[in-house]
Amino acid sequence: MTTDTASGADHTTGTGSAAAPVDAPPFRYTAALADTIETGWQKRWADEGTFNAPNPTGPLAEGFDKVAIRPHAYIMDMFPYPSGAGLHVGHPLGYIGTDVYARYRRMRGDNVLHTMGFDAFGLPAEQYAVQTGTHPRTTTYANIEVFLRQIRRLGLGHDERRRLATTDPEFYRWTQWIFLQIFNAWYDTEQDKARPIDELVTELDSGRRPNEGTNPFERPWAELGAVERRTVIDNHRLAYRSEATVNWAPGLGTVVANEEVVDGRSERGNFPVFRKPLAQWMMRITAYADRLSRDLDRIDWPEKVRTMQRNWIGRSTGAHVRFSVDAAATDAGDIEVFTTRPDTLFGATYVVLAPEHPMVESLTPDAWPADTPVAWTGDALNPRVAVDSYRLAASQRSDLDRQAGDRAKTGVFTGSYAINPVNGTPLPVFVADYVLMGYGTGAIMAVPAEDERDFDFAEVYGLPIVRTVAPPDGWDGGAWTGEGATINSSNAEVSLDGLDVAAAKTTIIDWLERKGRGRGATTYRLRDWLFARQRYWGEPIPIVYDETGPIALPDSMLPLELPDTEDFSPKSYEPDDVDSMPEAPLSRLAGWVNVELDLGDGPRTYRRETDTMPQWAGSCWYHLRYLDPTNDERLVDDEIERYWVGPNADRPMGGVELYVGGVEHAVLHLLYARFWHKVLFDLGHVSSAEPFDRLVNQGYVQAAAFTDARGVYVEAAEVEETPDGWVFEGEPVTREYGKMGKSLKNVTTPDEMYAAYGADTLRMFEMFTGPLVQDRPWDTKAVVGPFRQLQRIWRVVVDERTGAAHVADVPVPDELERLLHRTIAAVREGFETLRFNTSIARLTELNNAVTQAYPDGGAPREVAEAIVLMLAPLAPHIAEEMWSRLGHESSLAWTAFPVADEALLVDETIEVPVQVNGKVRAVISVVADADAAALEAAARADEKVQAALGDRETRRVIAVPGRLVNFVV
Repeated sequence: MTTDTASGADHTTGTGSAAAPVDAPPFRYTAALADTIETGWQKRWADEGTFNAPNPTGPLAEGFDKVAIRPHAYIMDMFPYPSGAGLHVGHPLGYIGTDVYARYRRMRGDNVLHTMGFDAFGLPAEQYAVQTGTHPRTTTYANIEVFLRQIRRLGLGHDERRRLATTDPEFYRWTQWIFLQIFNAWYDTEQDKARPIDELVTELDSGRRPNEGTNPFERPWAELGAVERRTVIDNHRLAYRSEATVNWAPGLGTVVANEEVVDGRSERGNFPVFRKPLAQWMMRITAYADRLSRDLDRIDWPEKVRTMQRNWIGRSTGAHVRFSVDAAATDAGDIEVFTTRPDTLFGATYVVLAPEHPMVESLTPDAWPADTPVAWTGDALNPRVAVDSYRLAASQRSDLDRQAGDRAKTGVFTGSYAINPVNGTPLPVFVADYVLMGYGTGAIMAVPAEDERDFDFAEVYGLPIVRTVAPPDGWDGGAWTGEGATINSSNAEVSLDGLDVAAAKTTIIDWLERKGRGRGATTYRLRDWLFARQRYWGEPIPIVYDETGPIALPDSMLPLELPDTEDFSPKSYEPDDVDSMPEAPLSRLAGWVNVELDLGDGPRTYRRETDTMPQWAGSCWYHLRYLDPTNDERLVDDEIERYWVGPNADRPMGGVELYVGGVEHAVLHLLYARFWHKVLFDLGHVSSAEPFDRLVNQGYVQAAAFTDARGVYVEAAEVEETPDGWVFEGEPVTREYGKMGKSLKNVTTPDEMYAAYGADTLRMFEMFTGPLVQDRPWDTKAVVGPFRQLQRIWRVVVDERTGAAHVADVPVPDELERLLHRTIAAVREGFETLRFNTSIARLTELNNAVTQAYPDGGAPREVAEAIVLMLAPLAPHIAEEMWSRLGHESSLAWTAFPVADEALLVDETIEVPVQVNGKVRAVISVVADADAAALEAAARADEKVQAALGDRETRRVIAVPGRLVNFVV
């Protein structure tokens, strides 16, 4: 027997966890039937473009007239990197969650844009290319096909027309275009926004002064030559070339991140790592530091993420203080430090420079001053040997290592002294690696009495400790970092003694500014973004060079495509060759690097930039390309951008309505994307001031992992449980729980679940195990629970013997009708709040009630159809199949979601406890809106209450409608 349905499902057979018993009815819901249903509906959705979201204009506008008056919603996942291993069941947690929500919003009546692309540039593909000779493009696009197969099999309702990969030239053309917008922009601090560089030139010609620190020639703009003017302009740009201190691993031939350095060696390959200044492309994200921090209050993000971003930005207020250096000993000039505690300046007893500080060389004489303590010298014969040796050692430590709180403090004396401006005391100048060049000015005034690190250093090197903040009574020594009255802080012109911290700060900053020895200032932990990689597999930077410096390619020459090569590996050196320099793979392609172009001055030979963009570039703006993916004339059409992400009353900053991804991207990706978006906003390319209005961090899927006696992880799938414990290949192992992943060897793939139960069951299981934001355990054995729940719902709608719907067009009993509408209200609330587990629980309660009332079929059609529609966002394939068998020809994807009747949400009767002298003697049933008099009358009529009252006098009656009745006798 067969039944013609939209999916083509007509029978079920098969094996596996959900295989039907031999004597099972022919239309029982099993893994085999699920497979037929799911693949059939996926094909139909694709053929019909079910999830295509019409734009208001342009090539994707077909059908917009049907949705123009509807609300609209833009729902996004953080797009994945297409790794060769494909997905495990932990990956799709967020993808399923956004799909459930998007499907619900579509059924609620919204025009929903939901799609997914691939963050496809990345180091793994390049490393694989180096090992195998396979071009990264080949590997990347093969991996994308694997991912697409897996996520399509989940039934994710994506608009397939909008898919993209950051490696597509038609995509990275616009990544390069945005880079050039940033390159050709500067930050106007007076207007607090980015502006085109051409406007700066016009204003400089009209008498505007260059921004502070951008004119190294100390002559007016009008007196500068063409090359000098070019330097001043380049110093204003938001994308610029500068020397930056990086972690250089000669043995790897590449720069590595701080997180990849362990004890001075690379995590990969265990090669020595050296801190080395290299010319790099930088992005002036620090210009946006205040706005990036301030605007966090105007978007709907988890407080944890907002705090992480604010801490990363690290806004600090304080003062820049200038310490003069003995002019007779050196011509180095003043040392400028930034301090958040200028009120403690009288307690400064030494000065510390970061090893990378540019003044170190000029502050280091050829001989030690007389009476220099041996402990300060590092046992070196002269300051130059001591400082050079220390700087080399410091270059082999990462910033993270140098900042570790439990590290012993080390340093050497430079041989120079700086003068404390408030008391004239000569302070020894040290080089120490606990000071970083990346914070403040790279120099600190050390106040050991009020700073723990300074105190530890002073203890080691026998330096003075002068208290300037009174510690509490009973303080037994060490640095006091709390509040207190200022002490030991006065000279002939200013006194801070007795002032609290705030007043002392204000007073000393005023004095420093009057004396020309300092100024109030705000600084940030945030550093400008190092925007370059000496790698092959990345977006080419659209810059060429002539003898005057970098020149932007015109838009007409974009995309600058990545040239083909068979040599993907950066050049490596002897592991300890600290003087070596990175050689990017592109630099070896002479025919590509040296190019003849006509950039307006006739054909000339230029040299291309050979670094590529970092992995974050494409993810900074992909949310905009989804909106208008076929536009080859503009980044995004204005009307389309305003429609999907423009500001409105609910989202004053604009942006994507819902963005879901892991909290591990809280800082880098999200901060960089906000920066790029704000630049585009300032330049008028978008109407929204923020990229993502609402952010949700989904939880992690955790699974059992096992280690052997060596502490090495073993394949969890091959571990067996015995009466004596867990065993792997006959040997005992130890169980723990951790985030599912390759490193813990505890991966379960979705393909395994598709085969055993079907995609709908996997979707239900992942959504049932907790709210979207909560971590959850994975237990393969428990997956059968949601599968059985789907079977029970299937049986309510479908006759397992015939495959036909077996519902009845009969009225719904009153009690069941009330339960139905309470369920609708609860399910909607669960979907709205992303607590899909509560929606599933309430849907289960309703289905159980229907099953008990109609064990042989014949449930009212109204109830059955409502169950199917409520199930649809969670388990869309089986819901579509049941909807079809109920006689509906069209997909339910756009069918209206059930709405609860408010009148049916109020119980007709309620139960109210009755007390006598505070003790419950009975529970009575009354109409829900019974007033106090009706409550008392009903209570007095109850036999148990009558017995409890007896003949005693009632002194008082307390009747609270809906709550209780209490007789006081």
